[in-house]
Amino acid sequence: MSLVAGSYERFIWGFKLKTLKHSTETLTLSPIFSFPSHLSPIKSVAVAGSVAVSGGSDDTIKIYDLSTSSEVGSLNDPTATVTSLALYTPPSLSSFPRNLFSAYDDGNISLYDADPFVHLKTMKIHKKGVNDLSVHPSGKLALTVGRDSCLAMVNLVRGRRSFCCSLGKEASMVKFDCSGDKFFMVMDEKISVHEAEDAKLILELESKKKVLCIAPGMNGLVYGGGEDRNLTAWDTVSGKVAYCIEDAHSYRLKGIVVLSKIDGASEDELFLVASASSDGIIRVWDVRMANKNKSIPLAEVNTKSRLTCLAGSSVKSIKRPLADSSKSSKEEDEPTEDL
Repeated sequence: MSLVAGSYERFIWGFKLKTLKHSTETLTLSPIFSFPSHLSPIKSVAVAGSVAVSGGSDDTIKIYDLSTSSEVGSLNDPTATVTSLALYTPPSLSSFPRNLFSAYDDGNISLYDADPFVHLKTMKIHKKGVNDLSVHPSGKLALTVGRDSCLAMVNLVRGRRSFCCSLGKEASMVKFDCSGDKFFMVMDEKISVHEAEDAKLILELESKKKVLCIAPGMNGLVYGGGEDRNLTAWDTVSGKVAYCIEDAHSYRLKGIVVLSKIDGASEDELFLVASASSDGIIRVWDVRMANKNKSIPLAEVNTKSRLTCLAGSSVKSIKRPLADSSKSSKEEDEPTEDL
């Protein structure tokens, strides 16, 4: 399992979560790389298998190969600060992404073929900056929210915006759930749950303080954290808190990653969630213990930097040259076909 974090100080941090002495209960976050990859603060990171990407205020996207712990290139197509990144991996390519999607502070989003990284198209989606972008599990559409207080749907097959509506208030985040049947939006202290088919509001989840990061989990759960310093799991069916790790960090949470398996774990896999704080600390939790006693992190590392974002992958990294353009024929319904 890999974790990648970006920081205000321009540093990118990469870690591998491993078991110690063949025990699934003793974990360690082993560093795999750390260096100043951007010229200004890093705003977003994304990970899929052995591939990681980061975007910053320097209008650049950096690409990393986790199997070799190295930076392998950069994309200079961004038209402004990179605010959100997403890697899409079809089920048939479980360890290597097919597409990269990026959102910018000028309202544009870009689409890339990720094997190799080739720019396909840039589209104007919002009148102002894009705050967040989320790709549907099918890879055919994406949702975006922007500083123009609008929610937009993008048809990734045709490469154009297909829907846009005013929210009346600016949303900072949007995320599809694991099934793609629902999506979540964050507005200050509230997380709203919507039907993906028609955007119908199902329920609202309310935190005590501003929510700064969310991550969808299995079994209808969504994890959130922010100014309250707690790691909270909400049940999106009942609308109640399933469990909560209070004071998970000493400072506000800036990133959450839900993970289900690690290298070397037994068949009875741990249910893991990683969290990052603005004080530079990354922690890994077994959230099943949240309601039993005061939770103690299974692993912890201090980067000693102001972390801004966190991404990770449970898929084992496979050594594959990122520059290799050889690939199998693409399925007709994949987003790169008609662009």
